[in-house]
Amino acid sequence: MINIPEIFGCNVFNETVMKAKLPKNVYKNLRRTMEKSVPLDMETADVVANAIKDWALELGATHYTHWFQPMTGTTAEKHDSFISIGANGTALMEFSGKALIKGEPDASSFPSGGLRQTSSARGYTAWDPTSYCFVKEGSLYIPTVFVSYTGETLDKKTPLLRSMDALSKSAVRFLKLFGNENVTRVTSTVGAEQEYFLIDKEKYDQREDLILTGRTLFGAKPPKGQELDDQYFANLKPRIAAYMADLDTELWKLGIYSKTKHNEVAPAQHEMAPIFTTSNLGTDQNELAMEVMEKVALRHGLVCLLHEKPFEGVNGSGKHNNWSMSTNDGQNLLDPGDTPMENLQFLTILCALIKGVDEYADLMRLSAASAGNDHRLGADEAPPAIISMFLGEELDAVLKAIEEDGVYKTQAQDFEIGVNALPSFPKDSTDRNRTSPFAFTGNRFEFRMVGSSDNIGCPNALLNTIVAEELSWFADRLEQFKGSDLFEVELKKLLKDVLKTHRRIIFNGDGYSSEWVKEAERRGLPNYPSIVDCMPHYTDEKNLRILRKFGIFNKSELEARTEIHLEKYSKTRRIEARTMIEMARKQLLPAALDYLNKLVLSISAKKEIGMASKTEQKIADKLNDLCDRFYDSIERLEKIVADACKISDVQKQAEFYHDYVLAEMDIMRGIADEIEINMPQDLYPIPTYSEIIYNV
Repeated sequence: MINIPEIFGCNVFNETVMKAKLPKNVYKNLRRTMEKSVPLDMETADVVANAIKDWALELGATHYTHWFQPMTGTTAEKHDSFISIGANGTALMEFSGKALIKGEPDASSFPSGGLRQTSSARGYTAWDPTSYCFVKEGSLYIPTVFVSYTGETLDKKTPLLRSMDALSKSAVRFLKLFGNENVTRVTSTVGAEQEYFLIDKEKYDQREDLILTGRTLFGAKPPKGQELDDQYFANLKPRIAAYMADLDTELWKLGIYSKTKHNEVAPAQHEMAPIFTTSNLGTDQNELAMEVMEKVALRHGLVCLLHEKPFEGVNGSGKHNNWSMSTNDGQNLLDPGDTPMENLQFLTILCALIKGVDEYADLMRLSAASAGNDHRLGADEAPPAIISMFLGEELDAVLKAIEEDGVYKTQAQDFEIGVNALPSFPKDSTDRNRTSPFAFTGNRFEFRMVGSSDNIGCPNALLNTIVAEELSWFADRLEQFKGSDLFEVELKKLLKDVLKTHRRIIFNGDGYSSEWVKEAERRGLPNYPSIVDCMPHYTDEKNLRILRKFGIFNKSELEARTEIHLEKYSKTRRIEARTMIEMARKQLLPAALDYLNKLVLSISAKKEIGMASKTEQKIADKLNDLCDRFYDSIERLEKIVADACKISDVQKQAEFYHDYVLAEMDIMRGIADEIEINMPQDLYPIPTYSEIIYNV
């Protein structure tokens, strides 16, 4: 029996450990650094470092690493031992404040978008004291940010921390308009629901496409998919249940509040949902959770797939980013209360979000853009690529009352089930809209567009910045009326103007419908189907203005990020195309030709004895045609990829991969999948979808 309170956070240098291990004055100084971003002096840092080292040694650590989140999309770590040379060559275990605070990795070998050259290798990792250190696999992990020698940000954590400071300053200023004088800090919070697939490792090892790209590049649709809706919340299979139990234990040890686990909609798909925490901790913990998911799976003979679309024709995976804001005195700023019509503070924040999402829909869209997510968005399984907001009937009615100077009476009611033995319960003020990219769900917004493998630092950094800008905008216009009888009058006028201008972003209907695409176009909402379409808007003047205003990015950093994302898209498609070519030439085509040869020999032998087989002849004719077309497609894809590699302009190369390489890959896949259908299963060289997703 697992004692959860006893094991929870046992490998984390958290508040409880800090209090026990640090002198009171040192603990006080460290807390001041964590809460108010006050720099830590070196004397205090030395004491903290020594305490962390002693604690880590007790847990069996021999090394330490500055753990950071470069623009690769994964985390990075370089491990150094605590060993130093003592007198007479003895080994000492030492760790200084300097080693805790700063590290020096090679910056040239990480994506930089031209900010760093190979000849300019120096970069720095700097300890993020707002995120807890932890011990894992014999090393002390120190969460850090990553910057270049010349100061440019090279990671996904630094912009997030900057955005959290920007949001806090704007929100505190804004709250003072409503008499909240005691609030000194506002923190964005997040709970990232993580979807994933589990498949048998033996099958995985036979699929070069899964190994090299994370998704299946070939595979015919199985006879049974998800049409019966029998997978969602279904009883957990023993092997899956064992994995989930093991995963929970490992996550709890690392202080990650793994709360919910269940089967998802697609076969072999599952979900883990944590409890809310601050955005920086939530980002660190989600990156750590994905790593733990993959490692724990291997213990069970499984492979955890985090790609957004590992199986064609089967629902892909997202990462629902539940976002809100909390004050240092415990208020959830997105809680409307029982009478939202009377809660002017909440309504103003809501209108700020409406205005921000409408004005910066392109930033929201590109924050969730990736090659993998291109396959998922708008595929009747995830939100469309068109940004909109879902508010639900009650809030929508409240806003209409504001616009029309009307009176709104709460619609709160009990939900009657109609069975005497069952109690009634309060009906929620909002329904759930699974088709909305940005949906209000009671006391938070759920940004459902984020991909399952994405780092949530970018979506939250941009969302924080957008909200910081809009709260600042409201404060600029209302501060002159603060404390006067005109404040409420002017506020309601402002809310009416905002709603009149930006109501177009609110859509409570079916985001999957073709009618919505037409309606969104009529409303003038942007529609960027792929990363190639949306990424160039990173450096639009309006976006550059707010990102520079709050110190999130400078122009060079934005241009670099645009280049990094587009380069990664092209490289991803190139790897996928080359993998397809290799599998086609070395596995699929030889197997098809071998089967065709057997058919021809059989037909010839039967003809000699007067037993002509019409069935075999039809199969042979069809397979012969498919093999010819398959070979031609291989040749075309090789040429198109070669042409793509010659394009030097990053944007044009990405567009070429999207428009031509991906199109030919789809053609080749269609032919290969038809070959699979027309071949005996025992002669087909790779595991089929039925074998992969139904055998765990």
